[in-house]
Amino acid sequence: GAKTGEEAAGDSPKAEKEPQLLHGSGICKWFNVRMGFGFLSMTAKGGAALDSPVDVFVHQSKLHMEGFRSLKEGEAVEFTFKKSSKGLESIRVTGPGGVFCIGSERRPKSKSLQKRRAKGDR
Repeated sequence: GAKTGEEAAGDSPKAEKEPQLLHGSGICKWFNVRMGFGFLSMTAKGGAALDSPVDVFVHQSKLHMEGFRSLKEGEAVEFTFKKSSKGLESIRVTGPGGVFCIGSERRPKSKSLQKRRAKGDR
C-alpha cells in the first residue's frame, strides 16, 4: 500500500492551489536592517526538532510587530513558511507563542534623528 499517503492528500481540493503552509520555530540567523530582509535558522518543524538547522528567508513585511519591523540576531521566533522557487520563505513571523517580535535595536541611519547626549546638558 504505497498509495495510501497520496490518496489522503487528495481529500481537500484547496490543497492543490494554495501553497502548503508549514510551521517552524528557531532563531533569527541574521537580518539586514537597511535592506529589510534576512534569514531564520529553523531548528524545529511542525513541533519536531530538526537534526540540523535549515535556513528560511524572511522579509520585514512578514514580521508580526508594531512600528519599525526588524529582527534581532539570535532572537527566538515562530513562523509559518512555504516552499518557493528560491527555497524556504517565511509567510508570518512572530515571537514564541505568537507574541510580537523583539526586533533589532539598530535602525537605518537617518540624519534627521541624531541622539542628544543625556549627560552634560546641565
